[in-house]
Amino acid sequence: MSKSPTPELPENIIETLNSTLGGFNTLIGLRFTSATFDELCAEVPVTPELHQPYGLVHGGIYSAMIETLASVGAAINAMARGQTTVGLENTTSFLKAVRTGTLYGKAVPLTRGRRTHVWDVTITDDEQRIVATGRVRMLCLEQGTAIGGEVVALGK
Repeated sequence: MSKSPTPELPENIIETLNSTLGGFNTLIGLRFTSATFDELCAEVPVTPELHQPYGLVHGGIYSAMIETLASVGAAINAMARGQTTVGLENTTSFLKAVRTGTLYGKAVPLTRGRRTHVWDVTITDDEQRIVATGRVRMLCLEQGTAIGGEVVALGK
């Protein structure tokens, strides 16, 4: 595994992350609970709105948690080098069905290169059973790179 960046994260990193959540993450109730350069954690309370027709958590919720945790983990590391990140690939495996409780996600980097990162995410339930896993590959971008017709800027 690559070495962690040397700068310190701000003391209020969790408050900052939770205050800048995007619309979808707010909609599903995602909240970050801890953040370091080497691990990022969040939780999502299971509500009926997150169910598919059989009353189980919709697979898209797991995929969204995995994407968010890996993306933010990679972004925290890349920003320390003046870069930003975009996702290239998200693979999610559903292991156990969940109907109630809270989902807990933990992301750790498998590799943090200058150009790409790969993050591994595990999601557990209230009984600490692994219910889903995923892996996200990220591309690190220099400031001024255009993506989707707009220039990428830190913090956006």
